[in-house]
Amino acid sequence: MSTPVEWRPDVLGAGFQQATLALAPDAEGEVVATLVRFEPWPRLADLRPGHPAEDTDVLYVHGWSDYFFQTELARFWHDQGARFFALDLRKYGRSLRPGQTPGFVDSLDTYDEDIEAALEAMGHGEDERPRRPPHRRLILMGHSTGGLTLSLWADRHPGRAAAVVLNSPWLEFQAHAAGRAVISPLIDLHARLDPKAAMPNVDLGFYTRSVSRTLDGEWDYDLTWRPVRGFPVHAAWLTAVLAGHARVATGLAIDAPVLTLLSARSTLLPYWTDDMLDSDIVLQVQDIAVRALNLAPTVTVARLDGALHDVFLSRSAVREAAYREVARWLRGALSASRPLPGGPPGPRGPLAARGPLSGSSRTGGPPPGRRPSGGPSSPGGRPGSSN
Repeated sequence: MSTPVEWRPDVLGAGFQQATLALAPDAEGEVVATLVRFEPWPRLADLRPGHPAEDTDVLYVHGWSDYFFQTELARFWHDQGARFFALDLRKYGRSLRPGQTPGFVDSLDTYDEDIEAALEAMGHGEDERPRRPPHRRLILMGHSTGGLTLSLWADRHPGRAAAVVLNSPWLEFQAHAAGRAVISPLIDLHARLDPKAAMPNVDLGFYTRSVSRTLDGEWDYDLTWRPVRGFPVHAAWLTAVLAGHARVATGLAIDAPVLTLLSARSTLLPYWTDDMLDSDIVLQVQDIAVRALNLAPTVTVARLDGALHDVFLSRSAVREAAYREVARWLRGALSASRPLPGGPPGPRGPLAARGPLSGSSRTGGPPPGRRPSGGPSSPGGRPGSSN
């Protein structure tokens, strides 16, 4: 049975609440995750039936050197009929405690504890499955490293999610698979000798320039929780991410439909250019598009012209196009998981008989069933994210 959680007002203001989730301590002491939920005052429009994501709960996970502050994204999901939740992982944002190494883990599997604690608080915990009403579905949504983490989690936990939405997931190293193969043994050796050794900082602050209202962007957020040049990268953490990339390259078998949103192009340069205001300046999007097809038997890839690395921090017209893409995709993806009248839930994901989800729908990944081996409070602001 779910352990009751204590909800209190969140830094994002009206409609947002947060709950601290206690996790097992580590060598740095107390460890917590923080779950944020959006519950605004009800409106008449909320009571009308027919919302694409009604009877659905969304769990959002942020990227590297980031935390949740995307209020516009929360309102979008609420308007679709979903209950929206977001998770600040251990040692990020609301969950960061004094003396901790920001964002540090030495395995992405460590986040299983954070995710399970959040799902339990939402009523989707593993122990709740026999008692949960069959019509209550779960959508996982992750940005960048959060997208990688949730993809790996969904692959290891079949039957939990009805759909997965990925916002520029970090599925491959920026130097391509060949570069990953060369660098991985060197980084792994470094991690074994000194796990928390700081790697050279290659973040020149251009991404912050493209999104922060203090520079050329549109968004307000806490620069302590999301620094201009990101958190220091440590050897063991980078080894964990590269291991995740290698697992994706061999092919996952997520048993739910997957939507991947990406920019139409990348601009990876060591100097500033205005092209960075309407392209992904963090990832090689072509490589990510290819890797996305390895996640599940049924994958939709949507490329959005003018999108930033965090698609939902792009200019207004691009964001509106992204929201339309998600809403259109939802109607097809969730129809397969809706319970049949008077009977048990229908099949989900790639097991369900259905047509294409949208014009950009593609099929990739291994065949079904084949599983490869091997902080103090601070003012929040408008919706953002990094890797």
